[in-house]
Amino acid sequence: MSVTKLGLLFFISFVILIPSRLANIAEFDESWQQRAEEAQKAALEAYDPNPEEVTENLNFEVSKVIEGSNSTRRNLRRYNGPCLATNPIDRCWRCRKNWASNRKRLAQCVLGFGRKTTGGKSGKYYVVNDPSDHDVQNPKPGTLRHAVIQKQPLWITFSRSMVIRLSQELLITSHKTIDGRGANVHIANGAGITIQFARNVIIHGLHIHDIVSSGGGLIRDSVDHMGFRTVADGDGISIFGSTNVWLDHLSMSNCQDGLIDAIQGSTAITISNSHFTHHNDVMLFGASDSFEGDKIMQVTVAFNHFGRGLVQRMPRCRWGFFHVVNNDYTHWLMYAIGGSTHPTIISQGNRFIAPPNNAAKEVTKRDYAAEWEWKKWTWRSEGDLMMNGAFFVQSGNPSNKRSFSRRDMIKAKPGSFVTRLTRFAGALNCKIGQKC
Repeated sequence: MSVTKLGLLFFISFVILIPSRLANIAEFDESWQQRAEEAQKAALEAYDPNPEEVTENLNFEVSKVIEGSNSTRRNLRRYNGPCLATNPIDRCWRCRKNWASNRKRLAQCVLGFGRKTTGGKSGKYYVVNDPSDHDVQNPKPGTLRHAVIQKQPLWITFSRSMVIRLSQELLITSHKTIDGRGANVHIANGAGITIQFARNVIIHGLHIHDIVSSGGGLIRDSVDHMGFRTVADGDGISIFGSTNVWLDHLSMSNCQDGLIDAIQGSTAITISNSHFTHHNDVMLFGASDSFEGDKIMQVTVAFNHFGRGLVQRMPRCRWGFFHVVNNDYTHWLMYAIGGSTHPTIISQGNRFIAPPNNAAKEVTKRDYAAEWEWKKWTWRSEGDLMMNGAFFVQSGNPSNKRSFSRRDMIKAKPGSFVTRLTRFAGALNCKIGQKC
């Protein structure tokens, strides 16, 4: 399908949105209408008509990092030695003593479909020094809520370690970076983070856990606009109609709904270097079988560790193109990767360790559709390491498979390297003046 056709389809889908799909917007007023139109335009600009070229580029970058490395080191989960950057995103910034004085270098490091995300690189620094969230209509300067609603690009940091209990969902505007490095920052025991009709957002180095549903009401969502919000579901991070989003080095667990949801035509997203534990529905990409606007969705899931206490949806996909690469799946109770409505899923160089339950050995889940239907979907497993009886059911016509170039990851970075590549997944304990 051409970009033009996708654009028309996407526009029609937005026009016919029913209120229940407006991600907690009680009144879709002129301000939100303008944001939706801008978000639609940004999504069409970000859509890549040749997504496999993006996967090849990521594969090539990983192969450069691990050439000549010793895979026998992969079983060392704890590491207390000198700084090691074991994947290409981390190698770009981590082992530099001056990372704190050159924080914005991070914006050069993203790979995958979110590779053009720069966050607040072009803006000033904003230091959060107050963990409170008492007034959602007139946020107090120095709080995270005050920072994320500002009009201009901002690179947001934290003056110290803190626990932020959000009283209502945190609505992030475009061109923002939330950078938790150098502090131990928890978003916990309250509402979650929403990126809605926004673009160019980086969230890095946070602990996000124990997120609960919030009641809604009148909330300031920008400097010059307040709107009524309905009840929020309790997602850790909700990405709604947004473009160019990079989530990196997050530690996430135990949210009331999903850990990460990306829906309503969101695209150009990379989720990397994160650690997920103790949750049922981990990631949802595409919320409805009837919303064809999600055909434009393109997401990279790379170098993450799916750990203890996880049940399903790592991720669960609809409609779009999803590159799941070099992740470590050490635990699941039902399945790892699921989908409906003919998504394209390319699984490369992951490690899948199946649970003891013989009924849950299959990595994939498609029983939302009949076999005659899902057999047409392109789901490929290339270079994955299957352990403890794990197996991946592939589908699609092999004759339609495009040939990868010599940069293809299959030979350069098989699943046996995964624990090395994901060793430092999750929020890092970075100290100013030291390599991170």
